[in-house]
Amino acid sequence: MELLKSHRTIRKYLPKTIPEDILNELLESGIQASNTGNMQLYSILITRNEEKKALLAPLHFNQPMVLAAPLLLTICLDMNRFSKWCKINHTYTDFSNLLWLLNGIIDSAILTQNICVAAENEGLGICYLGTALYNAPEISTILSLPSGVIPITALTIGYPEIVPEKTDRLPLEAVIHDEEYRDYSDDSISRIYREKENLESSKQFVKDNVKENLAQVYAEVRYKSTDNVFFSKKLVDWLSDQGFGF
Repeated sequence: MELLKSHRTIRKYLPKTIPEDILNELLESGIQASNTGNMQLYSILITRNEEKKALLAPLHFNQPMVLAAPLLLTICLDMNRFSKWCKINHTYTDFSNLLWLLNGIIDSAILTQNICVAAENEGLGICYLGTALYNAPEISTILSLPSGVIPITALTIGYPEIVPEKTDRLPLEAVIHDEEYRDYSDDSISRIYREKENLESSKQFVKDNVKENLAQVYAEVRYKSTDNVFFSKKLVDWLSDQGFGF
């Protein structure tokens, strides 16, 4: 419990190789995760090669930890392997639909979190890279992914050089609903977000981005609609080319 509650995102790593036996422990821990129908519709791409990481780094918006970490994992939804197993056994299944895209994303996410907890248990640090979905088509090309294999997320893993303070979280009352969903009043929203907004780091964030409040930073700078639409369209077009139909 203490391990889970003391999580930090690590973005600075020591130049220290992760032993192969520890890496295997992390991966074995990962694949023990719950998954839909025990079909394990995922694959893990391991990147250690510096030249390969240099190719991938721009697709992760050149975040420094991509190059600095000794290990980069790209976790993919994988319909390819299961479909081929069906084919050699003279049957067919169609997973190129929204339901199985979501199932594969959920399974990949649970797998990834198992790896993260296992890594932290070994004294390693991790950082999630949501950018894997933003640039899935280009990442797919670099990693030679066949049709039906979709990058979902990526992880940098390594021994921490710097352990930062814990990132703030909303209080439990913000996310817990007892029996039925309790919608939020304006007053409850203000109360729930007050502590987050009053952090010195949040105030600095607002100042640096020349905005009036923290919500504006998120909505107008970090995750603005034009970017969301652009990357969504790119992903949907690519999934359509792969045979996914929604």
